[in-house]
Amino acid sequence: VSPEIGLNPIVLAYLRMCNLPVHVSCRSNAEYMSPSGKVPFVHVGNQVVSELGPIVQFTKAKLYIQWCDDTTATEISRPRYSSPYSWPLNQILAYQKQWEVRRKMNAIGWAGKSLEQVYEDVSQCCQALSQRLGTQPYFFNKQPTELDALVFGHLFTILTTRLTSDELGEKIKSYSNLLAFCRRIEQSYFEDSQAGSSSRGYSKGPSLF
Repeated sequence: VSPEIGLNPIVLAYLRMCNLPVHVSCRSNAEYMSPSGKVPFVHVGNQVVSELGPIVQFTKAKLYIQWCDDTTATEISRPRYSSPYSWPLNQILAYQKQWEVRRKMNAIGWAGKSLEQVYEDVSQCCQALSQRLGTQPYFFNKQPTELDALVFGHLFTILTTRLTSDELGEKIKSYSNLLAFCRRIEQSYFEDSQAGSSSRGYSKGPSLF
């Protein structure tokens, strides 16, 4: 995985829900090791599988805020993305990444959106998810499914990623059942592995607690 983003929590949550053993390896050239140029990717036996459909896609809103909002891109996203590399390669790659994301946002019709419109899109999405979840522990059954891993990954990433504004995270926190849902999955599938990583001297990942 790339140290700039780490392992997508959607993928990690789903693999752990399936009780599959996972070994995470951080590589600065992860994007170039992936067959599609997208991270994260999964190495299964002799096969390398990237993207995995919607499971490994970050939300459009998060990409927009990270790379299309000038303040966030300048203060957080470009420095974080360029950190594994030395000058001038770090600057070249960071601006190339920003250009690629902005081109993608333009292609999907998001280039002309304002931050307020993006926040409103996120708010509507959270409202729909909150209504669908209701008082259930998971979205469809008493046991988690691919949808739970997908939703957890998006929400957890927004809640734990440092941005210049906390507005995205605050919108999620305003829905108590969504926040409880994220904490439930983190406690069930991540706490033991984080404790084990800490005992082996590895750094602990982001947490809601």
